[in-house]
Amino acid sequence: MPLQVSDYTWQQTKTSVFISVPLRGVSVRDADVFCTENYLKVNFPPFLFEVFLCAPIDDEEQQKNSLANTAFEGRNSENIFLEKLKENSIPAPRSVGSIKINFTPRVFPTALRESQVAEEEEWLHKQAEARRALNTDIPELSDLKEEEKNPEWLKDKGNKLFATENYLAAINAYNLAIRLNNKIPLLYLNRAACHLKLKNLHKAIEDSSKALELLTPPVADNANGRVKAHIRRGTAFCQLELYVEGLQDYEAALKIDPSNEIVQNDAEKIRNIIQGTELKS
Repeated sequence: MPLQVSDYTWQQTKTSVFISVPLRGVSVRDADVFCTENYLKVNFPPFLFEVFLCAPIDDEEQQKNSLANTAFEGRNSENIFLEKLKENSIPAPRSVGSIKINFTPRVFPTALRESQVAEEEEWLHKQAEARRALNTDIPELSDLKEEEKNPEWLKDKGNKLFATENYLAAINAYNLAIRLNNKIPLLYLNRAACHLKLKNLHKAIEDSSKALELLTPPVADNANGRVKAHIRRGTAFCQLELYVEGLQDYEAALKIDPSNEIVQNDAEKIRNIIQGTELKS
């Protein structure tokens, strides 16, 4: 039950009434003030002060003046009515305007006259979509840890297995990663390398071709991947003794990386085999 405040004081003039109420250690901001034409209430738990005016306040302006000039005394004397008026005031709406946003232009490695900005942007967009694409509706996933459901984690695991010459286990890692996300070209490219080591030549050609399909449009950012895909497919063709097809892939790799001496030497050997001037190896 609230405690009624009785030790208040008041003064009156012809136009105003001043009421002073002690807050008894309560912060001014914690006091709740309610005022009508004939009634005034100040609630600051556990205390309550209320008074019924003998006559209604004349008009809105007098009410504002009366409230603004009413003084309340506490540990820190402040004008509580004025504070309440400030707190209840609504700020003016913000003015309408437009904001100009400037983005830093991307710098591509090609010269301006050979600009591939559109192709570069398309490639970046495809890569972003590939990272978002994820198929989790796979029964085998129920037994996997959360990180093992990540295609990038599986790709790294496959790479480590490949480095230890455990090619079958690496293929299994790439297989699951591709089932989770079949839009990542490096998965097919790395699996093609495993198939080459195991002499699964047709599968190596298939995976290299799929990687090249995903490595489009041809831009500087995916040039290294395209070179590897052409070399691995060309190598598989040559091991199947399809030297003409193999040479075409090596020449395609040289168009992307003309200064690669290893590819140049291998391409020359394939030409010699085709011409019958070098033994098959």
